[in-house]
Amino acid sequence: MTRCDIIKYLNLFPYNKHDYWLITGAAMVLYGIRDETSDIDMGCTTSMADQLAAAGYAYRITESGNRWFKYNEQIEIFENWINDAVTEINGLPVITIQGLIEMKQELGREKDLNDIGLIQDFLMQPDTNF
Repeated sequence: MTRCDIIKYLNLFPYNKHDYWLITGAAMVLYGIRDETSDIDMGCTTSMADQLAAAGYAYRITESGNRWFKYNEQIEIFENWINDAVTEINGLPVITIQGLIEMKQELGREKDLNDIGLIQDFLMQPDTNF
């Protein structure tokens, strides 16, 4: 899924942009750290999670006690999963680079540690303004 794909999906997404934010791979694509991702992961407010549950979207409870929704084949939504803050890229809410690093550190999987390396390389580029 490219930047254009992500923007297209989210322009059709029926929920308020103030209630969700992009995380993990989708955030990396919007920052320009990666060219593509396999899906769109996002965090959301409890209010949006309540709306999703009321609309009938199935969810699981995570170890932290929050809800994890499978919105469709392309989008997964995690209630209250946020580190640091949210910024905006191309009109879309996205976790900050620092929050992205913290999230990847918490996950601690090999692919997340590799992503941290990509983020650090990205930040070393002279034209990076984040």
